[in-house]
Amino acid sequence: MALKPLLSKINFLLSRSPKVETCPDPSRFIPQGYKTVLLISADFELAWAWQYAKRNPDPLVHAREMAHIERKNIPQIVKFCEDFDIPITWATVGHLFLEKCSRENGSAHPGIPRLRPFENDYWRFEGDDWFEHDPCTDYRQAPEWYCPDLIEQIVSSPVAHEIGCHTFSHIDCRDEICPPALLKAELEECNRLAGRLGLELKSFVHPGHNIGNLDVLAQEGFTSFRTDYRNVLGYPRKHANGLWEFEQTAEFVLRKGWSIGYHIHRYRTIIQRAMESKTVCVLWFHPSFDPVVVEQILPAVFSFIRKNKEQIWVTTHGKYVDWLERNR
Repeated sequence: MALKPLLSKINFLLSRSPKVETCPDPSRFIPQGYKTVLLISADFELAWAWQYAKRNPDPLVHAREMAHIERKNIPQIVKFCEDFDIPITWATVGHLFLEKCSRENGSAHPGIPRLRPFENDYWRFEGDDWFEHDPCTDYRQAPEWYCPDLIEQIVSSPVAHEIGCHTFSHIDCRDEICPPALLKAELEECNRLAGRLGLELKSFVHPGHNIGNLDVLAQEGFTSFRTDYRNVLGYPRKHANGLWEFEQTAEFVLRKGWSIGYHIHRYRTIIQRAMESKTVCVLWFHPSFDPVVVEQILPAVFSFIRKNKEQIWVTTHGKYVDWLERNR
């Protein structure tokens, strides 16, 4: 076994990761009758997440491939959510709401300011138009860039999912990269499109976990965001601007060097530790993950959650914030 997967197993066995925090009064964060709160969110992106991925020799081809995997996985994920009554917060790239779009005087979405060239841990953008790859057609011709069909499937599900926000075009939101006016324009467009479906966006996830412009989020009516600074079973923190921060516990992903059985054991154990410690468990995933996660890992973990539903409050980011605000 490679060193990194082995060290991860050792740290997990020793309860070093995720770290378990303590609180003198867990009832401030865990509703009466439950032992843990479980939040599960998905970064719903299609091709937008990968178009400038710097670790791939042909990012655009890779982006389309990942979008096709995501489109195949999501209906199965929605079905398992219905089978096991698991609500998810779908942090959705706003462009996916569109059935179609077009260029105006040669420009896609001219009302949204453009990012300047930048580089971060995951992306390298060297052009002058962030929307240069937008096909400006429709979801039938370019299903990698739009998906009102999948959003409709999620919204119409009998499970009470939440549609959250992941910006309009999957931008880097850090203060030094993204001017406040840019994020404001992106969020306004997301809210406009969601509003056409009768949806109110409250929960936010920064693309690439590039955290920034938190005051803009609060000003635009958002109530929470998720971070990945560490893996923790802990408790949410409220910022001065009113936003609640949810620290991640673990990502659903297929890791090299781990068996399917170990993946299942690990996620079940994390949730069990959350119950034993009376902490909040924050799980998340990219729907473009390896289909093996959908086919073999999620059903086993979801089954464990359902068997322990009397002890686990499985809810969305938005509903949890509502409870937190009522019970402060």
